[in-house]
Amino acid sequence: MARKKAALDFEQSLTDLQNLVERLETGELTLEDSLTAFEQGIRLTRDCQAALAQAEQKVQILLERDGELEEAPFDADRQA
Repeated sequence: MARKKAALDFEQSLTDLQNLVERLETGELTLEDSLTAFEQGIRLTRDCQAALAQAEQKVQILLERDGELEEAPFDADRQA
């Protein structure tokens, strides 16, 4: 259950970040609103980066065998 929540949180943060960027790109926000949106975007970006770093660590742990990391090619089609 925690994994699904983390994935949903990442997806929601990414969607929120995309929406913020779109709002900022319109140029219709006031300076104050733009700064607030920018600050929120920075927080969302950091959240997404942390989630991606955690996912990368989990992948490395899963690939570890006999104390050594085994490199394996990533096949996106097989993962879907």
